[in-house]
Amino acid sequence: MELSEDFGDQKRGGILQSASKRVRMIFSVMASPNRIDILRILNSKGPLTYSELKSLAGFKSKKESGKFAYHLRKLLRQSLVALNKSERRYTITNLGKLVLSLARQIEERSIIESGKMYVRTSHESIEEFNSHKIIQSLVREGSLPLELAQKITEEVENRIYKFQTSYLTSSLIREMVNSVLLEQGHEDYRHRLARFGLPAYDIHEMLTNVDGIHNGVEGLLFKTGQTVFGEYLVLNTLPKDVADSHLSGDIHITNAGLWSLLPDAIFVNIKELIEDGIDLRGKFLGVTRTPAADSLDTLAASVSLAASLLVKEASQEVIMDGLVVLLQKYSKNISEIEEKLANSFAKISAVSKYGKDETLASFRIPLATEPKIVGAILAAYKNYVKSTPVPTVGIIVDYEKAKISDFSGILAETISLGGRVMFSKGLASNKGLSKGDGKNSSSTSINLQSLSINMPRLAFESNKDETYFRARLALLMKPALAAMSLRKKEISDHTRRGLNPILANNTQYMQKGSVTLVVNLIGLKEAVYGILGYENNKAGQEILAKVVATAIEVAAKKGKEMGDNVTISITESDAASRFSSLDGEKYGKMSIHPHVEGESYSEGVIVDASEMEEMTHKSEKIAESNHLSKMLNGGLLVQLKIPDTMDSSGIKKAIEKAGELLGSFRPVKRVPICGNCGLKEEKTAEKCPVCKSPYMFA
Repeated sequence: MELSEDFGDQKRGGILQSASKRVRMIFSVMASPNRIDILRILNSKGPLTYSELKSLAGFKSKKESGKFAYHLRKLLRQSLVALNKSERRYTITNLGKLVLSLARQIEERSIIESGKMYVRTSHESIEEFNSHKIIQSLVREGSLPLELAQKITEEVENRIYKFQTSYLTSSLIREMVNSVLLEQGHEDYRHRLARFGLPAYDIHEMLTNVDGIHNGVEGLLFKTGQTVFGEYLVLNTLPKDVADSHLSGDIHITNAGLWSLLPDAIFVNIKELIEDGIDLRGKFLGVTRTPAADSLDTLAASVSLAASLLVKEASQEVIMDGLVVLLQKYSKNISEIEEKLANSFAKISAVSKYGKDETLASFRIPLATEPKIVGAILAAYKNYVKSTPVPTVGIIVDYEKAKISDFSGILAETISLGGRVMFSKGLASNKGLSKGDGKNSSSTSINLQSLSINMPRLAFESNKDETYFRARLALLMKPALAAMSLRKKEISDHTRRGLNPILANNTQYMQKGSVTLVVNLIGLKEAVYGILGYENNKAGQEILAKVVATAIEVAAKKGKEMGDNVTISITESDAASRFSSLDGEKYGKMSIHPHVEGESYSEGVIVDASEMEEMTHKSEKIAESNHLSKMLNGGLLVQLKIPDTMDSSGIKKAIEKAGELLGSFRPVKRVPICGNCGLKEEKTAEKCPVCKSPYMFA
């Protein structure tokens, strides 16, 4: 019995001695910073090859190969790292993860025991906590008096030591500072020190739903940046009354994140830009510098390069004139023009742009110029549209001195494929917005048009009193226009300092060009013909005209005070759906529903193409469109809605008739696109005929 007990003691002692030795060996592995680094890299990066791990661990020279092999062998022997022989990749084991976690805990506990605390800063470093940096930040960023900054810092420091936390971050310290400022009644200072960004949950959701991002990583980064700059605009830049109006839904700012950075629409003569040479100076150093165009090849390259650079400097659209004139000297090479231009359009469409509704690159084509060249441009555009599910290049057909019927066949085919075609007599954008400086096609003109007014909201709050309604409109417009004027100054300043180099160096818009502030009226018809209680008859139309006249009068008067050109438009905007949704929540959906024809408030005039043949100048929609077009100095969007069943011959007749009756219009046809494989079908279908996916959209 005693012998067996002695044997058992010896056995246990041997096991303990072996375990103790193993623990000592693991601790000896942990003693090397290089080996801890290898574990950290494998833990964060996942399985890696020998060369990948060696490079990431910092052993890049041949001389260090032996040292790296020694450290890796140590980790393998203690089973902290394992080698997958079939894949020839190294991975961290569960024991390795435990050791790494233990090393982290020991590090943090030692900091606490030493009485020191370290801060993980926003500029990717770990620094020892220093209360003087809080004081400096309060004085520099928040403009606090030194005495108050010291008092706030003392309170924050007491709380930090009270919490006994070793994991401090700069954002956590800022939260504590802002909390103390609020508690002590310093809300204005807290506002200056607010941090803009996204909660971890929102970032996780964005990464989880990346299948909804159409532009890859660029789209993801833009969405993040747009959110941060938009929040900064609303909470820090805009006057409080204007910010509150936007948040409540009285007004809407499109692309809030780009408000102070980019203009919305640019009218530019691309002929002058290319012939003068695109001067990039020290900007866009990765972009090829092209010589003066001396052949069709170099001209086509210059067109795609100029357009690609310009769309980076507008949030909604770039309207380019002069393409036909540029191509005149190559009129003998019509087939070559068509081929080169189709390639240029394709290259422009691949350029990264901003947001879900990408910046549109529109080329203005006057039909009254060279017929052969116009035909080649339209053929090239049709080929581009046929190959592109959602075109980001458009054309604006100017038929002021020509008949649409001369080119209606190819235009109808292009529209049936989903081409972005706008018809206009004179200078206008794809949204129907007028060029600010009239008919001068050679000068650069900027439109700042991102502000829309919720007309139904004003009507709901005017107790069916049209005089009070117009007075409220005037009161709302004045601070909004002041904010737009401030926006103009900010964009000019950013452009002057190099943020938009093409605008600054090449178009010289700040010296030669003009800037127009455009206020957009959303839901005007619903406001007058529904909520205010008027019928769509002569009396009601007079009231609507008075409202538009009031808006134009206020815009002109306020513009004169500010020294700005201000116009009024009725065109499409993402505000329409937001306004109707917010008003539905505020007043009840049943209060909104009787006044709304579609899913959102009106954004202009919609004409049914199937009824076009029977229409005359006296038809209600035509008369309304032409009357509003004459009144509005900022432009009116008239959409020619084409039924799904209408073929190219029907579209041809509709656009020819519309050209006889209207001053401008944009055909709109629903073209189904497969969200899975990108196939574009001319006819409506429930499933994709190629991949059978039910995910079809238009």
